[in-house]
Amino acid sequence: MTKFSVPDMTCGHCKATIETALKELDANAAIDVDLENHVVSVEAAAEAAALLAAIKDAGYTPSQLS
Repeated sequence: MTKFSVPDMTCGHCKATIETALKELDANAAIDVDLENHVVSVEAAAEAAALLAAIKDAGYTPSQLS
């Protein structure tokens, strides 16, 4: 599972936007969004760099957590 910190993700609309962007990249992705801690966890066939780019393209500033 790949985790990203997304500090500018603050509401349900943000959550939905990010989930949509990730699902467009990988329709079978398992996504868990923790709004309180601003963390998105993704289990997907796509590479971490592609997932990061999808979140950025949706208008957010993610960074990968180790």
